[in-house]
Amino acid sequence: MLASVTTEEPGPRPATKPKLGRPTPRDAVSGFVTGLFSIPEGMAYASIGGFAAPLGLYSGIVPTIVGSVFARTVLMVTTLTSAIALSSQSVMASAGLKPGDLGALATLAVLVGLVMLILGLLKLGSVMSFVSTAVMTGFTTGIALQIITGVLKDATGYSPQSSNTLGKVVDSFAHIGSWDPLTTAVAAGTVAVWALARTVKRLESLATLVALVVATVVAVAANFDIERVSDIAAITRTLPPFSLPDLSAIPDLATGAIAIALVALAQSAGIGAAVPNPDGTRPDASKDFTAQGLANIAGGFFSALPTGGSLSRTGVGTSAGARTRWSGIFAGIWLLVLVLAVGPVAGIIPMAVIGGLLLVIGGELVWGRRADIALVVRTSWLSALAMLVTFLATTALPLQDAIFLGAGLSILLYAVEVSKRARIVQLVPDDDGGWRLEDAPATLPSGRTTVLHVVGSGFFAEVGRLEEEWPDTNGARDAAVVLSVRGATGIPSSTLLKALERVARQLRDQGNVLVLAGVSGPTRELLARSGLVDVLGDAVVAESSVVLGAVREAYDLAERRRTERPERSAT
Repeated sequence: MLASVTTEEPGPRPATKPKLGRPTPRDAVSGFVTGLFSIPEGMAYASIGGFAAPLGLYSGIVPTIVGSVFARTVLMVTTLTSAIALSSQSVMASAGLKPGDLGALATLAVLVGLVMLILGLLKLGSVMSFVSTAVMTGFTTGIALQIITGVLKDATGYSPQSSNTLGKVVDSFAHIGSWDPLTTAVAAGTVAVWALARTVKRLESLATLVALVVATVVAVAANFDIERVSDIAAITRTLPPFSLPDLSAIPDLATGAIAIALVALAQSAGIGAAVPNPDGTRPDASKDFTAQGLANIAGGFFSALPTGGSLSRTGVGTSAGARTRWSGIFAGIWLLVLVLAVGPVAGIIPMAVIGGLLLVIGGELVWGRRADIALVVRTSWLSALAMLVTFLATTALPLQDAIFLGAGLSILLYAVEVSKRARIVQLVPDDDGGWRLEDAPATLPSGRTTVLHVVGSGFFAEVGRLEEEWPDTNGARDAAVVLSVRGATGIPSSTLLKALERVARQLRDQGNVLVLAGVSGPTRELLARSGLVDVLGDAVVAESSVVLGAVREAYDLAERRRTERPERSAT
């Protein structure tokens, strides 16, 4: 892909600020395909939420353009999704507001945007760092499956009755005899044309558009009696009407706006992982939150429903060859042009064609996760379990609940892994003034100073393992222990402090010495507040800028203490 050898280091690069760059012909084509897809898909999503179908079109114009300008996940398309549409329907119904109340809808979209904007400005996108690769893989794979099951009716003519994503798949194939043969044939033919176009080098990036045009032309020429886009609602040649928010609706919609924002952000969170930036820059979840917030605030004034990152529409764009953020900008512009110029003509597109292509898009997204799935499975059974649980949760629970569950699983996995890595090692002084690393002794040697180092983070779950590795002090006489804690207990837990106090008292009662080495200022203050300093006395050595300098100082102190004890005992 590179035309010449470069000296750049591999890996994602941080982006300082969004750059529009130069649009490419591929961006124009992919934007056209995405904009064309937005007509049937946007209308369908608005309809399933009980809203006027044209609102789904308006949701793919201003919000998509604004979101693409500011997003750090450069190929992400910000628009209406089925989950957001259904969540918005629920919020409006709970507030006692009608789905045709444009003022209330404008208020809802603006409120959702403000929540997203605040989360972005507070840089709370960092919460996504608590979601592991295992969990994100399960989440994005589950969303991809939702895309597939969401178009089973369009692709087969049979509407699955289950409310569960996996249940829809089972129900659909259990009633394969109820599939409409003509609808299924058109969907299968669309997939076949797409696959054939992919085998031709020049048509590979245009396969989605080729399949859409060819399948539509054949279906129209043959006058197939199947559902078309125009059956959802008529497409009028009008600009998105300007809407003013109804301020009186704010109290009724504020709480629901937070829930919708979480749903939208949960969906977009997986896009950065599933669709990396072609320019090699790193996505920034906080900046994506901000971009979607601005998109919703702007869209609310132009009759758009609440919007968020759409994995299906992003998949359409990338499949059609998107290279820069201009693809999303073009998608919004093309949608506006199509609606104004040939809106009613787009109504002839069969829904089976849309269904067939979205089956392809969903399949590509699942297939694109195969390397991550394999990596997670090979990593550990715990990671594989977390991926599976998150996948199942995504297919059965509200998306915001699934991502919260995933974050909890990620933290639990981290805790388990940290507790397994904790250990105690011995530092042995050598003749050159350095230190040699060895396993900790099973029993504490008498008559000398033993230097031990804690390898860990101070997390309370580590304490049990550390106590298991602590040398047996029974029978030790005239012994001293230097415990190096630098880098391990920056913020010690109460469990760790209690364990340290127990060890210090035990050694003191046995006539032995304990010295802590590498203690930071804040940690020393915490030791004082906890009363541990009263047990240790002045046997606490501060951390040093010299590598292992505190250990050497503590070792000398421990040796003096150890050799002084018999003299004090004799007197």
